[in-house]
Amino acid sequence: MPDPLRLTIRRPDDWHLHLRDGAMLRAVAPHSAAHFARAIVMPNLVPPVATGAQAAAYRARILDALPEGARFAPLMTLYLTEETDPDDVAAAAASGLVHAVKLYPAGATTNSASGVRDFDKVRPTLERMAQIGLPLCVHGEVTDPDIDIFDREAVFIDRVLDPLRRATPGLRVVMEHVTTREGVAYARQGGPDLAATITVHHLVINRNHILAGGIRPHYYCLPVAKRETHRLALREAATSGERMFFLGTDSAPHPDSAKESACGCAGCFTAPNALQILAQVFEDEGALDRLEAFVSLNGPAFYRLAPNDGRITLERRDEPARFPARIRAGDEEVTVFDPGFPVHWHVAAQADDERT
Repeated sequence: MPDPLRLTIRRPDDWHLHLRDGAMLRAVAPHSAAHFARAIVMPNLVPPVATGAQAAAYRARILDALPEGARFAPLMTLYLTEETDPDDVAAAAASGLVHAVKLYPAGATTNSASGVRDFDKVRPTLERMAQIGLPLCVHGEVTDPDIDIFDREAVFIDRVLDPLRRATPGLRVVMEHVTTREGVAYARQGGPDLAATITVHHLVINRNHILAGGIRPHYYCLPVAKRETHRLALREAATSGERMFFLGTDSAPHPDSAKESACGCAGCFTAPNALQILAQVFEDEGALDRLEAFVSLNGPAFYRLAPNDGRITLERRDEPARFPARIRAGDEEVTVFDPGFPVHWHVAAQADDERT
């Protein structure tokens, strides 16, 4: 077992991150770059990042928003639409710019109106991705209004994901932000071409945190947090060390004015404290020796990248870590995720590598 007071691991990566654009990008990017070496960056801007040229331009804006000297590599994704050109996808992947394509079922989450409705129209792109080994990142929820919001993930697996994988042999798929026992079970039996990311907030909250005793909009996310039995299944999976599970924070900043409204936006902003909360969760589960696999090793292995050479040291102290309640983003404020319990892990030191 590692030293219970001090833990040094390879510098982690975030395999699902929202950085937004403009003033919000400039406000939130430094928080991810502070602890993470790389991140798979979501493409659901308005308009979406749907072509290689758009991804290159967005990457340049991200790099421009980072603090001087920051060692952080944005790994770009393309937004899959029914007009996506397979040749453009292949060229962007071959150049090293794009590391995945993102599937949003139309209407599933923030800025998903351009998402897929007719899967037959994207089959040529999926088949090309299978040929070149480019992963498909999937927001795994159906949007049928007849399906209860708490059942959307399980139904998606049966109706969409499993048939899609059977129809496209060799397609490498990441089930993003899994939230259910069913998602965990499917990831485990899916073979080497299937993986699943798990967020920080879904390890911490269940649906009671959103609804019991009043509506708490800063815990509202999509996929929505489920019953406690599902949260416990996620904690068991994340702390198992198994190769198919790795961190994707889904840190998703929104201005407080948009969260605290009659129709609040979905998303939890966890970038400033994600790593420390995870250390606390893994300690509570008696699994500190598996934290590195979850945050630093399993993700690169699936994406066929080398793990980071840099190191980060976490230190457990008697006094809890202090995090900002909010950050400024231009004229707006963004609330930072509050885990609701003391976090005793602090980032003590970092030794950056040259590669990132």
